[in-house]
Amino acid sequence: MQTMILAAGRGERMRPLTDTLPKPLLPVNGKPLIVHHLERLASVGISDVVINHAWLGERLEEELGDGSQFDVAIQYSRENPALETAGGIAHALPLLGDQPFLVINGDVWCDWNPMQAVSVVNRLHDSPSQAWLLMVDNPPQHPDGDFHLDSLGYLHPRQADAPALTYAGIGVFHPSLFRSIDPEQPAPLAPLLRMAMGTRSVEGYHYTGQWTDVGTPERLADLDRQLRVAS
Repeated sequence: MQTMILAAGRGERMRPLTDTLPKPLLPVNGKPLIVHHLERLASVGISDVVINHAWLGERLEEELGDGSQFDVAIQYSRENPALETAGGIAHALPLLGDQPFLVINGDVWCDWNPMQAVSVVNRLHDSPSQAWLLMVDNPPQHPDGDFHLDSLGYLHPRQADAPALTYAGIGVFHPSLFRSIDPEQPAPLAPLLRMAMGTRSVEGYHYTGQWTDVGTPERLADLDRQLRVAS
């Protein structure tokens, strides 16, 4: 199973920390945030990883190399300029192949077991669904959530009369979802997902474990304290 870690963002809300360091390399409990992802993937035998980058991408390649020190094999998808989420995935498709693949935002932390993605990949291979999203309870900074998860496990655009959950930045995608995206042009993911939801092509799962959107220096520091206490 191929996995893509999204690491191309500038990290504006993290400045000045990200002026000289890409956000996924910011340290949490003694190691770069992205290394937590790599180690978690390796621990369950998932070794094929694609990482996209733009801002200070050379620092990522210098730090992570070919991934062998983490028991994974890394390929890099270089962007200039950054192509946003859907554009970045479309750009990386030649490295990801023609099977469903796991995608993880490089700026989240979550204790979800990525081995669960294997069964989702197998299901999407023979299913009309084009995406599966890990959904979490809405954090304080995003109280309205992103999408509504129905009782059958399908996601829908947020509506005023239905509760919404927040997309965790972790999902499984079929390459066909990105067939309309120009791989050289920036494109966000949300409009693509909402269009697919219109044909009941996006599944979801409500995860209630630990998850953090490491989007500000304050949340980075909070996560660092939590993990140091836990360890």
